[in-house]
Amino acid sequence: MAEVAERAGVSRTLVSLIFSDKPGASVNTRDRVLRAADELNYQPDRAAQLLARGRSRTLGVLTDVKQTFQAEMIGTVYDAAELAGYEVLLSASGPSRDEQKAIEALLSHRCEGLILIDPLSPSAYLRSVAERAVLTIVGRAIDPANTVRSADSKGIRQSVDHLVELGHRDIVHVDGGEHFVSIDRRRAYVESMRSHGLDAHIRVIAGAHDEPAGAAAVTLLLGESRLPTAILAGNDRSALGVMDELTRAGISIPEDVSIVGYDDSPLSSLARIDLTTVRQDSDGLARNALAFTVSRLQDPNLAPGESVIEPHLVIRGTTGPAPTR
Repeated sequence: MAEVAERAGVSRTLVSLIFSDKPGASVNTRDRVLRAADELNYQPDRAAQLLARGRSRTLGVLTDVKQTFQAEMIGTVYDAAELAGYEVLLSASGPSRDEQKAIEALLSHRCEGLILIDPLSPSAYLRSVAERAVLTIVGRAIDPANTVRSADSKGIRQSVDHLVELGHRDIVHVDGGEHFVSIDRRRAYVESMRSHGLDAHIRVIAGAHDEPAGAAAVTLLLGESRLPTAILAGNDRSALGVMDELTRAGISIPEDVSIVGYDDSPLSSLARIDLTTVRQDSDGLARNALAFTVSRLQDPNLAPGESVIEPHLVIRGTTGPAPTR
């Protein structure tokens, strides 16, 4: 900045005013300073300019980088944020990093808005976050945050209906743990089974949204006298673990056991996997989350928004007629 001021023959203070787009300089002086900056290939610090105006135009996103579905969302968030003129800062949570620390890190970088994907933090804490930044939560409803979620109960209902139509009755659910999304899917499984009069066949195996959890569930089932005819996994990663462990045990899919996942991750459509699964609209979730956040940044008087996006079942090769036993 000093070199620009010297070449233009003005003070550094005046150069700063011009780069900050503040009044106080004549048109001729402004043109002279901008011309000097061009000649010196000087690029003003955009972030510093925005902070001087009390704005950072930065959005923070909390994600679990191990979940492929969330990774798909992040790509769309970046694209939509760029079109809206915002930068994106990621903060990852997981077994080795406390979620609230990850959120506080985003706030410490002066993010104006936060998009939290499937957070586990207590509601009271998330409400306090909403007082410090515009908050959008994906997968969970917390007032006064924006809410964007998939209609998980409908996706699970479609899965159970499909299996029942194929003649399955002994349908086991390997759940995804204590995530709020997992709780919704578990509840929907129980309700769907009851709606078909299959109360006696309801069984939930505690799991997680990863391959080891799916494999562990199969190990448990193999130790019993009889396998279920179908397994409904909490997500695609868990379903892949189920498939791998069954294959290692010499169990044919879907001739012996049918499998349904959830998410429709890129791997699920590969020929060797060909997983029947529920497709969530990751692009739609991401775009709506970004739109809600930006809208409330532009107009703080807007009420929190809510968007519920419909999933749909994608039938592939891991489901078939129930075997006769």
